[in-house]
Amino acid sequence: MMWWREMAFEHGAAARRAHLKVRGLSAGYGAFPVLRDLAFEARPGLTVILGPNGAGKTTLLRALNGLIPRKGEVLLDGDDLPEKTHEIVRGGVVLVPEGRQLFPQLTVLENLELGGWLVPKSERSARIEQVLADFPKLRERSGQLAGTMSGGEQQMVAVARAMVSSPRLLMLDEPSLGLAPRMVDELLAIARRIADSGTTVLMVEQNVKKALAVADRGYVLERGTLVASGPAKLLARSTVIRETYLGAQSSETTTAARAARDAVRDPNAARPEPVEAPRQARPERIS
Repeated sequence: MMWWREMAFEHGAAARRAHLKVRGLSAGYGAFPVLRDLAFEARPGLTVILGPNGAGKTTLLRALNGLIPRKGEVLLDGDDLPEKTHEIVRGGVVLVPEGRQLFPQLTVLENLELGGWLVPKSERSARIEQVLADFPKLRERSGQLAGTMSGGEQQMVAVARAMVSSPRLLMLDEPSLGLAPRMVDELLAIARRIADSGTTVLMVEQNVKKALAVADRGYVLERGTLVASGPAKLLARSTVIRETYLGAQSSETTTAARAARDAVRDPNAARPEPVEAPRQARPERIS
């Protein structure tokens, strides 16, 4: 049995597809800046943020989720995104963090129940029942301690827990990290089906090839700055991805930012703003 059912997920978000728009976002830890003047959008569908370790991908999601201070404009459907985490969750934005962060001594069902902590009690049972219908294998494991499950199984619980709140925007932080290839395929397929069912998905990933295969749009983040963006299928064929992340050879050694300058611009994509750094290359968009 697969972890999820073949039918589209039913979570009530399809009528309110979220559109996240970010302008001039900066964030970091204390006096140490990590993100500098980011500008991007997460439209209805699945948007992926790519980049190497240390690029600032997790910091980006933490800033959007209110876990660290941020500067700049963050709009959800035209309204300012709150700064406090519980208000962000109440507004329909939910993060599945890196490392899953389940409660290992609680059962699968108890972990799912915690995902509905802001859901009215009158709706909580129905939400959990719906998630168990969407993830039928979790119903079989509902009494199992989360800490006794494999990493991939725990990741499924973490995604299901997030869906209990019926998010409008689901943020996934490195969902494939440390998982077997088969489980990676299943998780990314689930992310795609969630997006197709009406929840906007913003995912950060290092598995470039597989992430772009399921995404609608993508951005490349390097050292806290966006260096390329575009439709996922075209971005996968671009120089910035093939040379820097997929190991394609080039006769000219180039950085991702220089490679991106050779791509065709996408006039409809969100254009990142220039950063305050000497001779900083302007991010390019691939159409």
